[in-house]
Amino acid sequence: MAAVTAAMVKELRQMTNAGMMDCKKALTETNGDMEAAVEWLRKKGLSNAAKKAGRVASEGAISIEISDDHRKGTIAEINSETDFVAQNDNFKSLVKKATRHVHCSTATTVEDLLQTEIDGTTFEEYLKGEIAKIGENIVMRRFVTVDAGENGTVEGYIHGNGKVGVLVAAKCDSDKTCEAIRPTLKNIAMHIAAMNPAYLDEEAVPAEVIEKEKEIAVEQLKKEGKPEKIWDKIIPGKIKRFLKDNTLVNQPFVMDDKKTVGQVLDEAAKEAGGTAKIVEFIRFELGEGIEKKEEDFAAEVAAQMGK
Repeated sequence: MAAVTAAMVKELRQMTNAGMMDCKKALTETNGDMEAAVEWLRKKGLSNAAKKAGRVASEGAISIEISDDHRKGTIAEINSETDFVAQNDNFKSLVKKATRHVHCSTATTVEDLLQTEIDGTTFEEYLKGEIAKIGENIVMRRFVTVDAGENGTVEGYIHGNGKVGVLVAAKCDSDKTCEAIRPTLKNIAMHIAAMNPAYLDEEAVPAEVIEKEKEIAVEQLKKEGKPEKIWDKIIPGKIKRFLKDNTLVNQPFVMDDKKTVGQVLDEAAKEAGGTAKIVEFIRFELGEGIEKKEEDFAAEVAAQMGK
């Protein structure tokens, strides 16, 4: 068997734009025959995977997976290039399978996840195969796994066909209470999807954020012409309003705005004869922070045709 050198791998990559490991495997499988390796890659549908990987993927879906005992939950964002593909059954199956894989793995970063094993190969190679099959770039962008532990429970909610996803975790005085509050926790997850709170509670708000809000309040009072001697009486009220608007437990509940989210959970736990407290929430919105490349359709077609 011919030895596969780095130079051979580089040459094949330049010819096909396939991934480095794919090129190495193709050369190994074809005993170093460059033309046969190109054909091998084409048959596998991998010769275009690298080209597709350069495209911006800002569509896709948010997905969640929750364990049977509701103590652990995973939320993931998996991107495609177009919403058309995001609605494809093959892509939906990929999203479900990938999220479950993340949930069962010990990976904490995307880089770690890519090296985990799935279907007898690495997750990275698995994704490349899906890219070739589906015909668009697919990116495992991010994920978070929340483990509520003993006397803890996790609930989730997906909104808008995967456009927004939420996980919320609570600690309870007992498993009985945790089970009883799950419907309420599900509604709170829906609230989070709609209202997008920035922080869990007052303690979670960084001191520098409060200071910045005080500076903003001062500038507002100056503009309004309020005398400086009464600023100290007005600013605390403005900070209280900021905390009410931006902390989950203090926000008016969307399904009953006469109560705060914290009060709603307290009442649900009390009805079950116990206590509960939200300890964490994660909210993903599809494509947030991704810069979408604007390209007219004619230019996109020309680019794909190599013109």
